[in-house]
Amino acid sequence: MRKFAIVTLLPLLSGGCLSTVGSVVTAPVRVAGKAVDWTTTSQSEADRNYGKKMRKAEEREGRERRAWQKACNKDPANCGPYDGYRADEARRNR
Repeated sequence: MRKFAIVTLLPLLSGGCLSTVGSVVTAPVRVAGKAVDWTTTSQSEADRNYGKKMRKAEEREGRERRAWQKACNKDPANCGPYDGYRADEARRNR
């Protein structure tokens, strides 16, 4: 009867040891995976960053065009075509 109790409890007792061993063995792989995730940029992150950059460029162009338009309204004789910053140039120089 004693042997039967030990044999039936053995899988329950060793289960904790096996999961601990499994965690220790896979830990370096998980750490390396995290390091790679931190150092690389996913496509969605790249798209998000590019969109943010372009919105800022378009905001800058809008500010400069409004300032140019305001100057043209004050002195139309000295107003030529807009030759300031253009957001599409930033897009082409990418």
